[in-house]
Amino acid sequence: MNAQLPLPPNRTGTSSPITGKQKITVVILCFVNLINYMDRYTVAGILNDVQKEFNIGDDKGGLLQTAFVISYMICAPVFGYLGDRYNRRFLMVFGVFLWSLTTFVGSYTDHYCLFLFSRSLVGIGEASYSTIAPTIISDMFVKKVRSRMLALFYFAIPVGSGLGYIVGSEAARIFGSWHWGLRVTPLLGMMAILMILFLMEEPERGQSEGLSHLTTTSWSEDIMLLIRNRSFVFSTAGFTCVAFVTGSLAWWGPNIMWQGLKMQKGYEHVELNSVSFSFGVIAMAAGLIGVPLGNYLSERLKVHYPKADPLICAVGLLISAPFLFLGLVLADKYYYLVLVLIFIGQISLNLNWSIVADILLYVVSPNRRSTAEAFQILISHSFGDASSPYFIGVISEMLKKLFKNNIPLFLASVTLANNSLQIVDFKDDKINFQSLQYALFISSIVEVLGAIFFFCTARYIVKDKELAETVTSANNGQNPV
Repeated sequence: MNAQLPLPPNRTGTSSPITGKQKITVVILCFVNLINYMDRYTVAGILNDVQKEFNIGDDKGGLLQTAFVISYMICAPVFGYLGDRYNRRFLMVFGVFLWSLTTFVGSYTDHYCLFLFSRSLVGIGEASYSTIAPTIISDMFVKKVRSRMLALFYFAIPVGSGLGYIVGSEAARIFGSWHWGLRVTPLLGMMAILMILFLMEEPERGQSEGLSHLTTTSWSEDIMLLIRNRSFVFSTAGFTCVAFVTGSLAWWGPNIMWQGLKMQKGYEHVELNSVSFSFGVIAMAAGLIGVPLGNYLSERLKVHYPKADPLICAVGLLISAPFLFLGLVLADKYYYLVLVLIFIGQISLNLNWSIVADILLYVVSPNRRSTAEAFQILISHSFGDASSPYFIGVISEMLKKLFKNNIPLFLASVTLANNSLQIVDFKDDKINFQSLQYALFISSIVEVLGAIFFFCTARYIVKDKELAETVTSANNGQNPV
């Protein structure tokens, strides 16, 4: 950001009023992000029904989400390149239309391979929106206002994910078929397309910072400059760990709670739909608290501690890890206590969302922010929520085979609540629960690793932010970071 250039009217981050058009634009972006994440996790809310329909195990069940995220992350760099150069509204319209259409068509599929293919196509559509939308907010606002608008935008992620469980499970219950769980968000997607086309404003790139008509550089040069930006690299690595945990918990969380609850007295016949509903409410509530809390802490602490943003992310992960671990350990012993533990763990995890997005925007030049968003999406999803559902599912299936063949594992001693059980006495339900439980323990380890990456970010963030603010040239749009 060039501090010597005056900010245009209504674009400052402090005292200038926010225009009605800007408010409408932010509302539309938040609405689309909400239904975007609703669509992602609708399948998670009806996963058990889907597995029964196609007669698949945990590995192929996890592959449904992995296939979606793989196509999502592969296409993100393409839309990042296009988003830095072409009309962003039309790109978003294309994306929303594609994922709405393929979700709706997929609800009529009666073969696993076709359903898997339809979920992968959904990822292509969502890649366009998720890559581009944050850069529009960045080009409309700066400083505190931008941070607050990003918090509002990313607030839709946990809330939308929670609604996905609820909409999927409740629609399946009301209409008596899991297929109807996939037919709600496409209708909302059509509404979103009309709003984007006729009500949304698209600002010029760099407009909020007085840098209109920026010159673009080659895509390869953009990537090389981003790689040299250590704050961006380390924060992306930390966010990858967040994505891994979020993906594994969002996909398998309702399932592990359901399997654990079935083994408790009086809950033997509980349905997955009811547990998915409870998990969705927990996820929504955690998002309502966690995302705004992260933004609040950032605003309050960053004034006195310039390294506050990555430190908040790191501490949030370190707090979340033991709570989620204990929630998994006690999942077959207590129900309401486990809900509380997961709730606290998700609040701490949700501190990251808006802060990581803000870090990217204030350490990267406006003319390559879409590329930076795409690069972060590619990395974080490749090693995060693209791999975690399938990886956890594969580990779970491997452990099932070991348990059924009476092969003892040193890992069994980790489960404090079950250390007296003998593997040879496991019933099938117990084996299914234990195998998924052990596999999900990996998430807590990944959270600690993510905290380390954010501590590394804190070491460089002040210097990289200063470079981004002082080196940007309004004449040629060149920026070494």
